[in-house]
Amino acid sequence: WAMSRYSGLWIGMKTIAESVDSSASVYVDPLRALPIIPTDFELPPDGVHIRWPDKPMAQEMRLHKYKLYAALAFARANKLDQIMIDSPKPRFGIVTTGKSYLDVRQALEDLGIDEAQAAEIGLRVYKVGMSWPLEREGARHFAEGLEEILVVEEKRAVIENQLKEQLYNWREDVRPRVIGKFDEEKNWILPSPDELTPARIARVIAKRIGRFYQSDRITQRLAFLETKEKQLGGLKTEIARVPTFCSGCPHNTSTKVPDGSRAVGGIGCHYMVTWMDRKTDTFTQMGGEGVPWVGQAPFTKTPHIFANLGDGTYQHSGALAIRAAVAAKVNITYKILFNDAVAMTGGQPHDVPLTVPQLTQQLTAEGVRKVVVVTDEPDKYPSDAGFAPGVPVHHRDELDQVQRDIREIEGVTAIVYDQTCATEKRRRRKRGTMADPAKRTIINDLVCEGCGDCGEQSNCVSILPLETEFGRKRTIDQSTCNKDFSCVKGFCPSFVTVKGGQLRKPKAAKEEAWAELPAPTVAPLAPVYSILVTGVGGTGVVTIGALLGMAAHLDGKGVAVLDMTGLAQKGGAVYSHIRVAEKPNDIHAVRIPAGEADLVIGADSLTTGTFDSLAKVRAGETRVVLNSHESMTSDFTRKPDLRFPTGSLMQAVEEAAGTGENLQVLDATRIATALMGDSIATNAFMLGYAAQKGWLPVSLAALERAIELNGVAIGFNKKALLWGRRAAIDLAAVEAAAKPAMQVSGSQKLSESLAEMVARRVEFLTQYQDAAYADRYKSLVARAESVEQHLVPYSDKLARAVARYAFKLMAIKDEYEVARLYTDGTFLKQVAAQFEGDYRLEFNLAPPMVAEKDATTGHLQKKAYGPWMLKAFRVLAKLKGLRGTALDPFARTDERKMERRLRDEYLARVEDILRSLTPAKLDTAIALLSVPEQIRGFGHVKERHVAQAEALTAKLLADYHNPAPGTPVAAAAE
Repeated sequence: WAMSRYSGLWIGMKTIAESVDSSASVYVDPLRALPIIPTDFELPPDGVHIRWPDKPMAQEMRLHKYKLYAALAFARANKLDQIMIDSPKPRFGIVTTGKSYLDVRQALEDLGIDEAQAAEIGLRVYKVGMSWPLEREGARHFAEGLEEILVVEEKRAVIENQLKEQLYNWREDVRPRVIGKFDEEKNWILPSPDELTPARIARVIAKRIGRFYQSDRITQRLAFLETKEKQLGGLKTEIARVPTFCSGCPHNTSTKVPDGSRAVGGIGCHYMVTWMDRKTDTFTQMGGEGVPWVGQAPFTKTPHIFANLGDGTYQHSGALAIRAAVAAKVNITYKILFNDAVAMTGGQPHDVPLTVPQLTQQLTAEGVRKVVVVTDEPDKYPSDAGFAPGVPVHHRDELDQVQRDIREIEGVTAIVYDQTCATEKRRRRKRGTMADPAKRTIINDLVCEGCGDCGEQSNCVSILPLETEFGRKRTIDQSTCNKDFSCVKGFCPSFVTVKGGQLRKPKAAKEEAWAELPAPTVAPLAPVYSILVTGVGGTGVVTIGALLGMAAHLDGKGVAVLDMTGLAQKGGAVYSHIRVAEKPNDIHAVRIPAGEADLVIGADSLTTGTFDSLAKVRAGETRVVLNSHESMTSDFTRKPDLRFPTGSLMQAVEEAAGTGENLQVLDATRIATALMGDSIATNAFMLGYAAQKGWLPVSLAALERAIELNGVAIGFNKKALLWGRRAAIDLAAVEAAAKPAMQVSGSQKLSESLAEMVARRVEFLTQYQDAAYADRYKSLVARAESVEQHLVPYSDKLARAVARYAFKLMAIKDEYEVARLYTDGTFLKQVAAQFEGDYRLEFNLAPPMVAEKDATTGHLQKKAYGPWMLKAFRVLAKLKGLRGTALDPFARTDERKMERRLRDEYLARVEDILRSLTPAKLDTAIALLSVPEQIRGFGHVKERHVAQAEALTAKLLADYHNPAPGTPVAAAAE
């Protein structure tokens, strides 16, 4: 493209016609329309002359060494920059371009201003085709007669500044006032840093024309926006859906740094580590990874840093950053993740194939002083793999020590972390191009202490909370697990590896029990139907948008789809905007305006309960299908007590959408997973639910055809769609069909009363030790209940605290108890219900008398033990009578002594509190007797938690014995 010196002429060069002689000059009158000349043309080596006559000047352009395709076209500039809406008596003009033009048209539509009304009120809209340089003649023509011009453009004021410059020399009595980013009083109205939405633009337009034009529609729209802002102004969510590393991502391990070190980030998935607690700060442009250290190093006492770098970035520009660091002779270790794919943008292969041995050769040749390879599969490299001389290969379990050693080496060093991208592994396994190991990990929730060490070790989002009768435990989502197995490093004997076999498929519900469903109605278009789909990145939200878009296309309708992509797809909050109309031109803004969503498919309640979602909802008009499932955020891996704010989210959605038929809430994830065996079925299930309700503007036939054209899991998705349709007709029947897979039994069934809670624990402690031991517990809780009822009638919070935590400290998970919990039949029944086929179990343990210690930390190291361990467990469980006696071989360890001390101190503390309790002390007493909730884990993990719990106990004891005056009884009993 090039702008000619002839004012108003825009020259676009697309091809030279075959009919033009290669040695001739082409004469074109720029003031006349030139037909597009088709066909291709091969230029001769000396090029082709293109010349146009003196109107008013001659110009000649010579094209050398290019092959051009398409057509040579000339047009007046006002064919690109056009007045789209005009008035016979214009007074207010809007200049806009690109996306902002569509937002302006949507804003005008929301304000009830069509082209006829715009002409009546004196509104003129100018659409710029090329924002720089701004064509002068068209802009001058547009500005004539206007009193004021509003420039609407995203980001910086490119058009606004040019327009002001072009109108600068106009006489003051004819020059219109130009505003854009700021108004005439220097107040921000269309800020550069923020996204411009139709709602914001509508407010600005309404205010500017409000001096000479008002309407009921404008007043109503502004009132709605103000009310919506007030409604959502106090909206606060306790947690946020922040993007994170995928389940099993190599970055979960590779981005760790040893104590005393820090790291810097760059561009790529590893950028997300900058908001995690991993001592990693800042980022750079692609290819600048680590380079800021070149300038910082001479001015800091920090002797060394690590820098994260992706293999894709390394190939096209990152190598230059390493070269710069070598030249500067700084102390830095590049941790290059070789994950075998451009993971962040779709898993495509690298432009230039590169192997790990070749990478080590290149790094050595660049002057890197020490190169080390760390991998999850060290055995895959033979002795003659081709590594650079002196390059060792370590297992990823040794990464911490490798980093400690390499940071002591002066100069530039490198660690090549070799592990395939987890998402790419999943793709390849589905395609059959990579072996899928017949191996999975499960957790015995009765053994689990809920300490969260497995999350700290693995940073894996497939580890989920499991609420049980005996507290919050952990479970593994087998639908999302990518078989990285880093979670097994958590210092806990509850992890069991299942080798062989496969996940048990859910029993299919009887199809003959279901009558033929009535064909769903198609939602009418009036004139645009807007659907917002919310969910978690990576779970198929974008696919739902694509299916609806294709279905609309198949139905012959106009459609626009806007998806959130990029980092949001890594477990972040994802929104898909789908707008359907009879004709494409009926759709202006692709993003749904405030309050204009006709349907919200809320696949994730947390994302649905945010401002971005609820701002699109209009009470009484927007229909909402909401998944009530508690999908925990990535913060849970670091915050074991994190709670999902279901109550506040449901309240926010109900306040925005209203209650009644338009709001449908169901645990879609639980039902779909039970029916289909995979949580990925949730979105298609909800889509079917909305379709059968008649809330989709596309036909069922088109939707099913779109699934077929998508070509992925066609039968699976159609089945999930069908179950969703059935749920819309009879939800109770669908839940009944899924009931066998959804049944909750054993420890996962929560007690409904204090009496039931105590009875279950008495039975447990009897099996743990004997009836006398259980009676001691039962009588203690009974005394607590009696004292509390006497002081504060109808309150049982103190008794419940004693019931929970006296049991927790009395049921010590020593070797005998862990053995019993594996062999009493409960765990093996759970395994059999989850797996089928020929499988064997391995137990991941660190027996204190035989386990080796880590040379750096001194912590015991876990090891896998085969199925024979069940026999050892059965023998050990029968020896529980030795517990605490002189013959107990485990009683002398520091951990067991500590556990007995904590138990005895707690029981004595309960007795002391029951003797001295007053209504004013009740709250403090409950908090004090609930401190054991913080005591979790095994070994060194438990020791850390005990230290924190004892510090809290000391503080609460001081508060209890010296209570603040004036504490009312009612507040204590609340």
